[in-house]
Amino acid sequence: MGTRTVGATTTTAWDRGLIPARVLATLLLVTVVGTGQAQVLGEEAELDRLRAKAEEAMGNDDAEGAAMSMGRAALMAAQLAKRQTEAGLQHTFKTAEHLYRSQEHGYRAIALFRRAGGELPASAGVCGSLQLARLELQHAQEGLSQAIPAPAAKSDAARLGTVRQTTDDWTTLLESMQWDFRCPS
Repeated sequence: MGTRTVGATTTTAWDRGLIPARVLATLLLVTVVGTGQAQVLGEEAELDRLRAKAEEAMGNDDAEGAAMSMGRAALMAAQLAKRQTEAGLQHTFKTAEHLYRSQEHGYRAIALFRRAGGELPASAGVCGSLQLARLELQHAQEGLSQAIPAPAAKSDAARLGTVRQTTDDWTTLLESMQWDFRCPS
């Protein structure tokens, strides 16, 4: 960006407004891209908050509240899966969606069982909810067994590890619920 002489005065690129316009455009671009990244990070934080809220609700014997929070977490995981460009991370969120749907149905089965008076064997509605939970869990297990590249970032790989561990734990718990409620397999 040189100078040029116009009559008796010289003007620079700065005087003509080219540099301020470029700086402004760069700042605007960084702000927009940063906001998009912050939104994704915010949504991941919201996903984690919803999972924690569901666990807290179950700790307080509020199975209906836990089911609602897990349903929201599943929806958030589905939205995050759609927005991901990296195949490994997209797959992680899709698998998490199935796991969270399974947990939602399982928690709903507990709520139905309690609402019905806790009589054994459990009603067809309770057993039906458990069947839906088992079906979603199967989808999550299938997703974990697929050969998909692992997420590149350490935090993303940790999220996959958490989904894997939670799936294993939930499998054991769901089998126990099936047996405790005396539902047919």
